[in-house]
Amino acid sequence: MPLTSKARAALRAQANRLEAKVHVGREGDTEAVRLTIDDALRTQELVKVALTRNADAEPKPLANALAQALGADVVQVIGRTFTLYRERIEAD
Repeated sequence: MPLTSKARAALRAQANRLEAKVHVGREGDTEAVRLTIDDALRTQELVKVALTRNADAEPKPLANALAQALGADVVQVIGRTFTLYRERIEAD
């Protein structure tokens, strides 16, 4: 289910204080990057991702592709940094 504008605004406020947990390099969208982001989303619902200066990928298309592949939502894209959100499902 897509995020509402209120939920997205609240997540953007939370993302303000976060440091980038994942850095995407020159290779761009690799299996290792997806696994790293997936692991981060498993432990934290909100993950900030930064593209290095030598990354060839464009932030918006990369954020959308990763979100779709990982079942997450793009919260925001600012410059070469984007934030992804995926609700954590608690195991009973």
